[in-house]
Amino acid sequence: MLKRQFLLQEGDVCRELAFVEKGALYSYTVDSKGNQHVIRFAFEGWWMANLQSFFTGEPTTLNIEVLEDSELLMLDRKNHEKLLDEIPAYERYHRIIVQNAYVALQQRAENALGLTAEEKYSRLIEQNPEFMNRVPLNLVASYLGMSPETLSRVHGQMSK
Repeated sequence: MLKRQFLLQEGDVCRELAFVEKGALYSYTVDSKGNQHVIRFAFEGWWMANLQSFFTGEPTTLNIEVLEDSELLMLDRKNHEKLLDEIPAYERYHRIIVQNAYVALQQRAENALGLTAEEKYSRLIEQNPEFMNRVPLNLVASYLGMSPETLSRVHGQMSK
């Protein structure tokens, strides 16, 4: 897929899981004022989907957009279920992926509520150093829940 293409748009039903072979994606919501709120990123070796929509069949509230030209492996629900049933190693792999995603989501919520801008930025860089080389600062700022100006200030202070 090409940069700026949508894998999923708000109102659609997520019918496939995407494994990123090459490139990067990000998911986000748009509030009533038109502001974008980045939820997560996916780089090589990561999965991207809206699991709530994928498993319930309900329309998504997320957008998933291609950040860099990407090569994706797509897996629909029928084949996903078949792999879970027929290949125990895949079932275990998927369970671990979902567990790790839940832990990351919980950590992200805790970080959003309890950390300063400097602490959020520092943790992001520690855990995902590729962000600053691959993700535009406005998207990093949105992901961290701060303005681009605040991120620029924090980035400048941390670079010294």
